[in-house]
Amino acid sequence: MRAVLQRVKRAEVRVDSRVVGRIGPGLLVLVGVTSGDTPESARWLAEKTVNLRVFNDPQGRMDKSILEADHGLVGAGILCVSQFTLYGDCRKGRRPSYDKAAAPETARRLYDMFLDLLRELVRGSNVSVQTGQFQAMMDVELVNDGPVTLLLDSEKLL
Repeated sequence: MRAVLQRVKRAEVRVDSRVVGRIGPGLLVLVGVTSGDTPESARWLAEKTVNLRVFNDPQGRMDKSILEADHGLVGAGILCVSQFTLYGDCRKGRRPSYDKAAAPETARRLYDMFLDLLRELVRGSNVSVQTGQFQAMMDVELVNDGPVTLLLDSEKLL
């Protein structure tokens, strides 16, 4: 699984002009699934997402995870958006190839597993997990914080 993780001040996703997911400070996570991904890929990505130290401590160093960070009066959130284009291969020609992206049934199963794992990992905290809509055309709006943008890829780290 592959994810682009962005630290945000706020983010939201709309489908047909209707807000389907919205967070204040937290993480926007664009998630792609490839055909070789497994439940272990989903677990690794979920654990990495909630434990990655990308929020500032009182000294201004990125040393806090989303579970540890002080987000002020507004509860923190993770907004996940399924995005098969993360597996677009642009090396040849002018049109990306999406051969490495998982079939929709496989992608949905692993994406849903990833979401369930995230919800399990943040249970008992003030962190909410919000989502876009799988296989929908979405408008994603965000205000980057930093900016802090990282690429996570379970294939390279498992």
